[in-house]
Amino acid sequence: MIKQIDGLYSVLTALIKEHVTSSEIEDWDKTPIPELSGYFAAVCELRGFLDDIINNPSEEEIKKFLPPLLKGFHVGLLSDSGCPAVADPGAKMVALAHQNNIRVIPMTGPSSIYLALMASGLNGQQFKFHGYLPSDKSERIKKIISIENESKKNNETQIFIETPYRNQHVYNDLIENLREQTKLCIGLNITSENEFILTKNIRDWKKEIATDLKNKPCVFLLQS
Repeated sequence: MIKQIDGLYSVLTALIKEHVTSSEIEDWDKTPIPELSGYFAAVCELRGFLDDIINNPSEEEIKKFLPPLLKGFHVGLLSDSGCPAVADPGAKMVALAHQNNIRVIPMTGPSSIYLALMASGLNGQQFKFHGYLPSDKSERIKKIISIENESKKNNETQIFIETPYRNQHVYNDLIENLREQTKLCIGLNITSENEFILTKNIRDWKKEIATDLKNKPCVFLLQS
């Protein structure tokens, strides 16, 4: 039931290392994995599990991952990019754990949403995450205007993300439709070597050379 995952060592924290043993792996899988000895506990087909979450499984499908948890094994839920269950798959598994009185221990990890908010200089006391904006241009513009008005009314930072190939379209719509005094933060490639995070009002963004956002992971934040 265990699958070795490339690059696993880079995401295991010291806390995980303290709480798991090689015997837990071997007891569950019956197949020793020397490369993971002393590092990882019973993780139920982690790669397949994440694929199932992405495909929006039913509660019955999720329940098949309960056996090791109910037997007392430590099970880790990891994300290949992001923070599990925060704008990322995992919430259904966590909810199922609570339903079965299984202790859930969150561990801090890089979340581009929170990192962008931290670095934006915008209101971190009141903020709202919208996920993805509509793909249709006219609907997207309506949503942009709506969340700008909401931001002004509630003094609230509005946060959203986009599929990388649509980033440029979203940026153009923001520049063309937001009020000039509204602040916009662009967070690109967060935690990478070519990370870019910058906050300006729309008036100043219009003076900038067009920012190339295409095909780059990006977080958008605005406050009016």
